[in-house]
Amino acid sequence: MKWNLARIPDGTRLITISGLVAFALTWTVDLTTIVNRPEPFANACNWLPVLVSGPLIALAGSGLPRSIDLRGRIACAVLLSLTVTVWSLIAPPDPRWWGALESCGLFFLTVRAAAEIRRPATALACTAALCATVLLLPLRAASLGVFVAGGYVLTVALAICVAIGCALRALESRRERAVHDVRQAERLAIARDLHDLIAHHMTGIIVQANAALTIQTTAPDQVPPILRNIANSGTETLESMRRLVRVLREDNHAALRTGDLVTELADLVSAHCAAGGDDTVARVEVAAAARTARLSPEVELAVQRLVQEALTNVRRHAPGARTTVQLDADSAGLLVDVTNTAPVRHSATPTGGRGGFGLLGVRERVEALNGTFRVGPVPHGGWQVHAVFPLVAADAVRDSDQSAH
Repeated sequence: MKWNLARIPDGTRLITISGLVAFALTWTVDLTTIVNRPEPFANACNWLPVLVSGPLIALAGSGLPRSIDLRGRIACAVLLSLTVTVWSLIAPPDPRWWGALESCGLFFLTVRAAAEIRRPATALACTAALCATVLLLPLRAASLGVFVAGGYVLTVALAICVAIGCALRALESRRERAVHDVRQAERLAIARDLHDLIAHHMTGIIVQANAALTIQTTAPDQVPPILRNIANSGTETLESMRRLVRVLREDNHAALRTGDLVTELADLVSAHCAAGGDDTVARVEVAAAARTARLSPEVELAVQRLVQEALTNVRRHAPGARTTVQLDADSAGLLVDVTNTAPVRHSATPTGGRGGFGLLGVRERVEALNGTFRVGPVPHGGWQVHAVFPLVAADAVRDSDQSAH
């Protein structure tokens, strides 16, 4: 399980620094406690948890070394802590300190084991091993009173850690289900759109085939071009069918229909300005290369969907921002950019609530068409949605022009 903190630019750095500061302060408490004792280094059971096992277990809890997976780090931490505990039991009696840093490292590993290990049985086994290791720490004090009191405190702390880990696991599971539902819904939408487009292509094939049958006796020289057009239309239809990928069309859904792409985008921008209020400014910039580019109908639908979702996010998360929708074309394909400036005003809760999965559906649609998709911040506090869509091959354009004549 990987926690995605990329949406918060300094999130990873802040968490890392906070964790290191907390570990450093805890280790300072350990050092102070052990140094203030008479003859602190006379018994290894006093300083070993502070200088060796504590820092090593804290590093394991923080994710280091990265070459060892979480289960391996948990096993090393458990074995190291149990070794020190057994050593303290067979060593000469002496008041001992089991180490706050070692306890914090084991607590952190318990949270991660409950939250991040995929298989429930493995997660349960690792969590149980960590809990048993933590509950055995008071044995090092060689005092029944310390064992009972320490065991009670550690049990409460472990219960909190396990609860936090289970809550994080549930949140991640819910997020994964939501992502799956969005992907499935977008696949169904693609299937509905392509269903109508394929029906259009098949209608053209049938019409041309009937025309060839009609003129085969009166104008046989016109039959070969018609057959070539039928072959090209059939190839284009098969390419669209491959994108369905076993998704089904709902019978009660009214599919979108393609029109002039520039007109459709202008309507979307106009609706965006009307919905955003008087301070909302947006414009469409279409390069000459994009106006003359040959696009498949499914690409036109995907471009409309991308711009619609991007403008919706601008209204929700950046009210009053200036937005630019740019279309260009080059050898790579059709380039679509929706860029907005920093919001004029900020709101605690975005208009319409917090979604977060709309662009995931757009990515699914773009990648289904063999395109590329990227979204992220731009300088001066703005945001950009960028996509590249494939163009229709030049041969297809030439054959289409010939069929038109």
